[in-house]
Amino acid sequence: MQRKSFSTMQCPIARGLEHVGEWWSILILRDAFRGLTRFDAFSESLGIAPNMLTRRLNALVDAGLLARRQYNERPPRDEYVLTPRGKDFRPVLLAILAFGNKHFPPDDRTVQIVNTDNGETVDPLLLDPATGRRVDGPGYQVVTTMLQDAAA
Repeated sequence: MQRKSFSTMQCPIARGLEHVGEWWSILILRDAFRGLTRFDAFSESLGIAPNMLTRRLNALVDAGLLARRQYNERPPRDEYVLTPRGKDFRPVLLAILAFGNKHFPPDDRTVQIVNTDNGETVDPLLLDPATGRRVDGPGYQVVTTMLQDAAA
């Protein structure tokens, strides 16, 4: 059964999921934020089949979230580094981390976001930069607007 493509949908959530909605992709991006860059390191961390890892890395490169960079000529070996687009995914990962900790906590240990200045754990929030208010609270809603034609 072939999966449906979301690439032509108008919803930006659906279009974003087209590129990162597969769980291996999100875990690869998580590991890239942890500093992993090489195929073997991703493979060891994830326990993923090599052919699936190759497909997911290629898809993330094609989506512009990772860039392929050769680090060895003989034999040819590439590493995968986050692009600016890939780095923009970090707040999404932090939100998923907070959601997982709150609703599906592990039995024996947890991963926390820590303020490096004072060592306190924090939860991520989406704030309106103009007011400092939470955008998931009262006074904010998601609306659909038409973008103006660039040629007009």
